[in-house]
Amino acid sequence: MDNQLTLRWEDIHPPLSPSTLRALSGLGFCEATPVQASVIPHFLSNKDIVAEAVTGSGKTLAFLIPILEIISGIIPVEDASNILSLIVTPTRELAYQIDSVLTQCIKEFPNYRSLLVVGGYSTHKDISCLREVRPHILIGTPGKLYDLLQQKDNNLSNSLRSLEVLVLDEADRLLSMGFEESVTSLLKSLPKQRRTGLFSATQTNEVEKLIRVGLRNPIRINVTQLNSSVSTPISLRNYYTLTPANLKLASLIAFLKEHLGAKIILFLATCVGVDYFSRILAEELKDTKVLSIHGKMKDRRFSIFDKFRNLESGILMCTDVMARGIDIPSVDWVVQFDPPSMASFFVHRVGRTARCGQEGRSLLFLLPNEKEYIAFIQYNQKVELESLAINTDVQPMTDRIRELSMKEREVYEKGLRAFVSFIQFYAKHECNLIFRLKELDFGGLAMGYGLLHLPSMPELRNKRVHSTGFLPHHMDYATIRYKDKVREKQRLKRISEGTTKKKEKIRKILDLNPIRKKKLNKKKMSKQISHKFSAEELDELTKEARLLKKFKMGKISKKEFERLVDD
Repeated sequence: MDNQLTLRWEDIHPPLSPSTLRALSGLGFCEATPVQASVIPHFLSNKDIVAEAVTGSGKTLAFLIPILEIISGIIPVEDASNILSLIVTPTRELAYQIDSVLTQCIKEFPNYRSLLVVGGYSTHKDISCLREVRPHILIGTPGKLYDLLQQKDNNLSNSLRSLEVLVLDEADRLLSMGFEESVTSLLKSLPKQRRTGLFSATQTNEVEKLIRVGLRNPIRINVTQLNSSVSTPISLRNYYTLTPANLKLASLIAFLKEHLGAKIILFLATCVGVDYFSRILAEELKDTKVLSIHGKMKDRRFSIFDKFRNLESGILMCTDVMARGIDIPSVDWVVQFDPPSMASFFVHRVGRTARCGQEGRSLLFLLPNEKEYIAFIQYNQKVELESLAINTDVQPMTDRIRELSMKEREVYEKGLRAFVSFIQFYAKHECNLIFRLKELDFGGLAMGYGLLHLPSMPELRNKRVHSTGFLPHHMDYATIRYKDKVREKQRLKRISEGTTKKKEKIRKILDLNPIRKKKLNKKKMSKQISHKFSAEELDELTKEARLLKKFKMGKISKKEFERLVDD
């Protein structure tokens, strides 16, 4: 079915109730989108639905409207404590978004009650809310719903016995995020005589298995765009730019400065990368609102998400936790500073803009050795990418970031962790024939990150610092202080305690090691303990401690022990 089909709400058959029409009018929707016009009539006719449509096509109302209509004739006669509709969605943000739309809709249905249950809140509190609210419509994430079903003092299973409508939103991601066990367990606890809607932007083998298990002879609806072979909206233009590793951040900042009045979502690969670069961008773009969100933020995520939704312009830095199903008004640009870990996530990321017919643009940053990814995305995801020239006169950010790192230990430590996490992300990338770790410019990347020195990590074990193109900034890194005085005090205390423990460990090694006792007299031993050991001496002592442990465990003989210690 093509993406040109639209329908007036009044023309949908079976006809919608006056309350539903008033709710839609209040939301400002004049007519149904193609996916809504295709799905709603079948859903209202007691059919199971499998709907696949491009992101931003209006899938949320495609299942909320049938839910409102189906339960409208049940609420007056059914037990008020029964859950009549269950909506399962993979992330909190998407659950909040669905709940927000539903809250607006049910203003026209004063007898309807809904409840949202997501991770990050006490399970006992959720149980109390279920008992108190007794919702007709329950929205939840699979992990939280699974936890609630496992509680012995909870009657959720009984409340679901009269379920009329089940909706699995973003079904492909429900499974890709590891929720298969939770979803399967949930399906077993639901009545078989129900209507089920499965909605997603893409279909996978795992989704097909779920369809066979959870749906009965469903109607499949695939809404595509007329005369289009691409998988993104026609109103979306996708760009790429090739940038050396040491200039990648500088090029990003130059781009952002050219679009100061725009509303931009900026995707990075890792949580710590979001934390690190959001601090740098906040320093470089002081007149721009820079927000950050990722999966490890837990309770703060929704407040940040809601804040960005209400901004006219600004930057939201995030991981792929924001890549699916999230509807943020008037996003001008989606920028991918790091490539997505999976090719399918490219389409989901860029789908945060150009929603519901509006225009939008996206930009993908690639390193020169990653240029094959352009053709791969065109072939694999059917997305055409155009080259976009960015100011080539940009200067490396290294010195400015290093200056900030030397002032704030938080920045210094996050930079190292962000670099390590990106290398680990790169090493595990799905497209490892394109993103080859051995071809990555480690030195240029570290310079671009503004690191003072390279971290210790296996990927750099056999590389000399100078051979990577990296120039370290030599200083005593232990002197870098936390901006937070309490945290700095705790750090100094740990250093002091660690030094004491280290001295005690060295003294114990010397006392237990008979060979060392022969080599050093008591005076020299006392002097050795009191002075600051070099790295070489510490390595030697650690080696002897390991050998002594092997000797005591009988893994080596006394003769071997003495020979190895003397070497």
